[in-house]
Amino acid sequence: MTTAAAATLVGLSTTPGRAAGPSVLKVIPQADLRVLDPHLSGAQITKMHGALVYETLLTWDSKLNVRPMAAESYTVSSDRLVYRFTLRAGMLFHDGQPVRSRDVVASLKRWMAKDASGGRLAAQIAAYDIESDIVFSLRLKAPYPWVEYTLGAVGAILPQIMRERDAQTDPNKAVTDIIGSGPFRFVASEWVPGSLVVYEKNPDYIPRSEPPDGLAGARIVEIDRLEWHVIPDAATAAAALIAGEMDFWDTVPIDLLPTLRRSPDVIIDRLLPLPSVGTIRMNQSEAPFDNVLVRRAVAKMVDQTEFMQAAVGDPAWFSPCHSFFVCGSPNETLAGSEPYAQSNLDEARRMLAASGYNGEPVVVIGTDELPPIGGMTAVLARRMSDIGFNVDLRMMAWGQMTSVTSKYPSNGSWNIYASYGTGASLHQPLTNQTADTTCGSRALVGGACDDEASALKTSYLAQTEPDAKRVALDALQQRLWQVIPYIPAGQFASPFAWRRTLAGFAPTPLQIFWNVTKSA
Repeated sequence: MTTAAAATLVGLSTTPGRAAGPSVLKVIPQADLRVLDPHLSGAQITKMHGALVYETLLTWDSKLNVRPMAAESYTVSSDRLVYRFTLRAGMLFHDGQPVRSRDVVASLKRWMAKDASGGRLAAQIAAYDIESDIVFSLRLKAPYPWVEYTLGAVGAILPQIMRERDAQTDPNKAVTDIIGSGPFRFVASEWVPGSLVVYEKNPDYIPRSEPPDGLAGARIVEIDRLEWHVIPDAATAAAALIAGEMDFWDTVPIDLLPTLRRSPDVIIDRLLPLPSVGTIRMNQSEAPFDNVLVRRAVAKMVDQTEFMQAAVGDPAWFSPCHSFFVCGSPNETLAGSEPYAQSNLDEARRMLAASGYNGEPVVVIGTDELPPIGGMTAVLARRMSDIGFNVDLRMMAWGQMTSVTSKYPSNGSWNIYASYGTGASLHQPLTNQTADTTCGSRALVGGACDDEASALKTSYLAQTEPDAKRVALDALQQRLWQVIPYIPAGQFASPFAWRRTLAGFAPTPLQIFWNVTKSA
């Protein structure tokens, strides 16, 4: 197991009952952290990293309601055209400089250039008015009911607040100085890609006064140092947690739960408010998946139970779901999914043969570093071969996989892959970037381009009455099953495991480590 030289530790906690001396929390993360700039990736691990180091203007509580975070408060004019924000007093970046209105405005502009929901908000803004170092306003062209939700949502890319000079970096180029104002500081000198990520407690951080609630309220750091130890081998990770070498394991493979349950020192629980969702994503900017008939053949091929058995194994932890917006969420709808509710390989073969596909190689990429992805990838490659695809399977490191799928043009580096996302991101059409069909420069790399689905999404977002929203949601879902921006592969709960020496965990859309205590 990789270790690193100890860094200078700061800010001793005064938690009652904790042993004297610096407290170190050792975590096995769900994946390796490769993208540090939070505006450049919607990967869950990058969002978790960003949430530790940076703050957003607004955020979500445990019920996914919007609450102030970096904003001390805000007001909305009676005509709903002006949103006026006042920042929390005393906020400092990790270099000691104060967080100012112009830092926030520059950060929002950069984020809006990368995030689909942010881009929709940008199109509604007429002007930014900076009134003082801690007060600024957004002036809209017309009322837009999703302002607060967009600024607080844990969607594809979080609207993290950077220093103005960092936020002025080209949105397509990485910020290299990871300086935020959040409760943890990133220790760049100890970062070892593929092995170790280190954070320190930020001694200058002033938490909010409200009780913790999801990602909202007080973010109180009760440890002095947070270490993410990347352990690709699951059996090694389990042994390390049981032996007390590690404290917390994010996203445990289901087949290792019996092993962990035999240890009286380990707790296993669910922490995400909504299930994770398996997804099969196709590169629609290149052949053969630029052809909707080919995409439909794959959709008819997919047996969600088979994919979920490969992803997590135990039926107690998964369920099929043909909604693009998460079964069990307020936006669950099965409209339009009927042709694909039952897998049929013979019909999928006929559909593929009729599509014009001519046997060209199809690059299927995947990784074994995340067991659910590794399991689904094996099924995907096998079933694609069964119905007539010429499969070129390429397994790689997770960091390489995220890098490959974020570059445009793709130049044949990938055609299709299986992955999964959190229900918190995918349950809402506004933040479900994988289902976004925006065309042009704001489009997702390799994503679907369909003006009709985009118009239906706009129609949904314009509705304010529940019945009208439901009608619009069903219409959007029906069109998505015609376009097939991606294929839902079922949904599953993610188990987390930690030592009994830890306390303070609560359901959150992102796994975070403030308000967590560690006893001897």
